[in-house]
Amino acid sequence: MTTVRFLHPELAWWMLAVLAACFVIRRWRTRRRYVASTAVDRIAGRSYVPSALRRLPAFFVVLSLGLIGGALMDPVLPYADADVTSRGLDIVMLLDLSSSMQEPMERPAPLAFPSFTPVAQRAPAARAPGKTRLIATKDAIKEFVRRRREDRIALIVFSDNAYVVSPLTFDHDALLHYIDLVDDQILRGEGMTAIGDGLALANYLLARQANSAGRGNQVIVLFTDGENNKGRDPMEVLAESNAANIRVHFVGVDLEQEVRNKPQVQILLQAVRRFGGRYFNASTIADLDAASRTIDAIEKGSLVERARVHDAPVYEWFVIPALVCLAAGVALRAVPFFIDRT
Repeated sequence: MTTVRFLHPELAWWMLAVLAACFVIRRWRTRRRYVASTAVDRIAGRSYVPSALRRLPAFFVVLSLGLIGGALMDPVLPYADADVTSRGLDIVMLLDLSSSMQEPMERPAPLAFPSFTPVAQRAPAARAPGKTRLIATKDAIKEFVRRRREDRIALIVFSDNAYVVSPLTFDHDALLHYIDLVDDQILRGEGMTAIGDGLALANYLLARQANSAGRGNQVIVLFTDGENNKGRDPMEVLAESNAANIRVHFVGVDLEQEVRNKPQVQILLQAVRRFGGRYFNASTIADLDAASRTIDAIEKGSLVERARVHDAPVYEWFVIPALVCLAAGVALRAVPFFIDRT
């Protein structure tokens, strides 16, 4: 149970000394001098003893002075509270814009025709064009951004070179607009896959926009459908990311088995896992969405709790009753019964 605490209890001794001095002075000033009289015995009778109620005005005044003294001692009510703040992540979405990203995400399987059907009578099978790898990846990124309301997210695209589309920002509506603007015409004339350059630019952006509390809460999510074939060695840049406590997740967008089994690609994927990241093989649109949701689940910000103790002033608990008592004492002085005529 919380009790009232006085910040200046030493003032109580001074106030007691002042009250004692006032009492002594009053007794000295009201000391009566009189001569002997034959009526003294009759006046001293019980019927002439004044009622104790006549001291109510003085009692209220003294009580109000005591309460004012309590207010002067600075009473406080201590209580503790806790600040719980959510510290989000800094996430860079790294999107491959090489020419192969324009291929269909889910290629249709070859159709098998019955052997007895003449070739001339076979009608071409109608099939609605599916999403390209780029469009499917953009949809997965947008869903990821919508779920990360407390994180700063950036977007970088790369092909022969890497470019910042949006720096780290909490304005996710603007970021979604920028994602919609990304298409195959942005990097017209380029078509290679410079994974190392993209990772290097992401590292630079995170270092440039990092705050003191954000180190160790930085993530890169790489979406690509191929192997590095231009620019810096991604293994070298990945080591730099690890040294800066930046986790890198690799999402293979419909990454062909032949490419995935290449030694340099396997070495890169092993390094991603060794440095704390994850590899996701997204060969379908459903796989892309599942990879996005998995990254969303494993990459969470931290809750920071800081307890604080406050002293809430409660001097009004003493001042208001003191004013009431003082007003009552003054009011009773106006009643003839409480007027001291001696």
